[in-house]
Amino acid sequence: MTPPALPPSDQMVSELRRIAAALERISPPVAALPRLDTAAAFVWHVAPDRLDPVAQVNRVALDLLVGINRARDTLLANTLQFARGLPANNALLWGARGMGKSSLVKAVHAAVLDQAPESALKLVEIQREDLPSIGRLMAHLRRAQARFILFCDDLSFGHDDQHYKSLKAVLDGGVEGRPGNVILYATSNRRHLMPRDMIENERSSAISPSEAVEEKVSLSDRFGLWLGFHACDQDSYLAMIEGYCAAYGLKIDPDRLRAEAIEWQATRGSRSGRVAWQFFIDLAGREGVRL
Repeated sequence: MTPPALPPSDQMVSELRRIAAALERISPPVAALPRLDTAAAFVWHVAPDRLDPVAQVNRVALDLLVGINRARDTLLANTLQFARGLPANNALLWGARGMGKSSLVKAVHAAVLDQAPESALKLVEIQREDLPSIGRLMAHLRRAQARFILFCDDLSFGHDDQHYKSLKAVLDGGVEGRPGNVILYATSNRRHLMPRDMIENERSSAISPSEAVEEKVSLSDRFGLWLGFHACDQDSYLAMIEGYCAAYGLKIDPDRLRAEAIEWQATRGSRSGRVAWQFFIDLAGREGVRL
């Protein structure tokens, strides 16, 4: 049965409501900031824009991160300065996979909360694919009284990737600039955030080789701190595992521990903090130790 036709005025109102609903779906209203005292960490999401609190952050204690003492001390000092309202730098943690870059950021955040609880420092994670929305996130955080570490994990850019432009403006550009209550920490396997072969290809094929990749390479220059992470040697790898055993009360014969740990890394074909933790998880399970 065909519904009765609406009068012209009512039909126009109905059509306008339909258009408004469609626009609302395309660009939903910005969600209000959540209560920041409900959590120490948040994750930024888009569509709609919102900060979701994290009830429990997945992290390890700072003293369990072995073999990265210089990076640990430098990042902790920088973060304490920022938490206390003093000048501090954005930081790029780059280097070997599995050596504790993202773990260090989260562990330092927890350490600062212990050492400077009055700062109420918040950790906000943003995904690389959401970088075009970073300006809107900054507008949110600028209005808040708290101080924020904006954390982007595994940051890198491909040949046609334009997301870096959004980040570049926030780091050291724009009329408003970075809010004084926000600092940016990013991790990457690449020092210059783009593959070496891409840099060489663009330099070799460009009319002006010195300027071919300057825009992308200069992004990493805008981080005041560059903290390098390198593949660990066997002694550091074993020290990591021994530290985990001591921290969680797992008692085992040292010779057996060493032999099994070396066999584990041989089967994986690599040594790193991640491999050490994976071995410890396996060992704790076999030994009946709950973590």
